[in-house]
Amino acid sequence: MEIKKFKFTIFLLAILMGIASCKKQDNDIVYNKKYIDAIKNARKDFSFYLSSNTIPGGTIAISKGGEMIYSEGMGLASKDLDVPVTRTTKFRIGSVTEIFTSLTYQLLIEKGILHPDSSVQHYLPEFPEKRYRVTLDNLVHNTSGIRGEYSGDEYKPNFNVNLMKGLDTFKNDSLETEPGYYQYHSALNYNLLGAVMQKTTGKDFEDIVKEMVLDTLHLENTEFDNPFVTIKGRSNFYDHNIVAMLINAVSVDLRSKAPSKGLLSNAEDLLKIGNALLYSDYISEEVRNRLFSLSQLKSGFMAQNTNGWAILEDTYGREAYARSGYTLGGGATILIFPKEELVVATTLNATMNVQEPPDYKIANYFLPKPETPVQPETNSHQ
Repeated sequence: MEIKKFKFTIFLLAILMGIASCKKQDNDIVYNKKYIDAIKNARKDFSFYLSSNTIPGGTIAISKGGEMIYSEGMGLASKDLDVPVTRTTKFRIGSVTEIFTSLTYQLLIEKGILHPDSSVQHYLPEFPEKRYRVTLDNLVHNTSGIRGEYSGDEYKPNFNVNLMKGLDTFKNDSLETEPGYYQYHSALNYNLLGAVMQKTTGKDFEDIVKEMVLDTLHLENTEFDNPFVTIKGRSNFYDHNIVAMLINAVSVDLRSKAPSKGLLSNAEDLLKIGNALLYSDYISEEVRNRLFSLSQLKSGFMAQNTNGWAILEDTYGREAYARSGYTLGGGATILIFPKEELVVATTLNATMNVQEPPDYKIANYFLPKPETPVQPETNSHQ
């Protein structure tokens, strides 16, 4: 435990002190010369991804053994004003927000404030009862049977709608399946879970996450988006039209969807939460086990995702935790190889709905190559 605490402390100090072992250049890049060849390949792949998908800008960061060995901001945060991306630029990270929500949820369970087997109505009696009982764990594991979001919902210009009001869009809908039988990702699960957390603690959902995760883990460049306030370092947001031309994304208010896609962040802060999950004493072994343990569904199949994370195996049988997500005008990925102590994170300022960043390819530049590949199970990002 002391080793984990030491590694995570060193990781935070390295970032704050400018990464003494890394070289810094004028184009806002830090890197460890020990990994220079792998970093060159990673840099080339990420840059090609941005240009080939007409994405104005993004950030990428990589850590090994708790040390950040590469971080860079590429491209433009604003095309209109010709403002470059920096390593601290804030991007919409879409449904990667859910890993922050699930961590907060598990910490509340550890404190005894929430109980995973309790029903939604136990904490939120105003939410209509359904044919079947829906528990908090059904929500965090996407096994509730609640429908998915309707196509085009994100493009509706709803403004000044809060989290509780957002429940009105689905609270009277019937469940599509009995809870626990199937796993189907729906942002509505996390929006409802966030509302439960808000009602139970008596605090705004955003304040709960800030207090329990963002401030505690020193995530200085992560905060909830709000179209009505000025946020320092926030990127402009972009989309692609029907003929794949880059356009400015329409304005949206994501506060009613804060638990599922409301955060702004960047690659370095995603790296921090990844390393906190590996090393920080603030996150107990019990919480870690709950976060990354797959359960068996009532249908007899094993779940493929847990607490917003996909649990994968690569070609060589190495376990990885992965999450990718996008929303209108932004997207992000985080990939963790726990045994190899490798974390790769990316963020973007355009809707990521065609091709995900090459995080697996990039990770392989920093991983040892076992001699005998194995056939991996069929898994995918959420």
